[in-house]
Amino acid sequence: MIPDSSYTAVIDEFEGSLARLKLADDSGDLYELVVETEALPEDGRETGAVLAVEVLDEALVEAAYDSEETKRRRESARERFDRLSKRPDEDE
Repeated sequence: MIPDSSYTAVIDEFEGSLARLKLADDSGDLYELVVETEALPEDGRETGAVLAVEVLDEALVEAAYDSEETKRRRESARERFDRLSKRPDEDE
């Protein structure tokens, strides 16, 4: 059960007309919510997009795309991948 609250959501994947969201609240609790893709902001309909969402009665009632946080997370993941993909002798 997903408590009524505001969450930071990341679009995990799309399956047909549905989108699977991973939700995190301020305390770090994690939830999963599946919604119709059309319920999401048009500019944030992509895997990995970060959204600020409001959930009421286990349904999405509001969603806003956070382009800055999406960009920050993608850059962080890219940097982490680049560090991990280097051979140990490349760092010396």
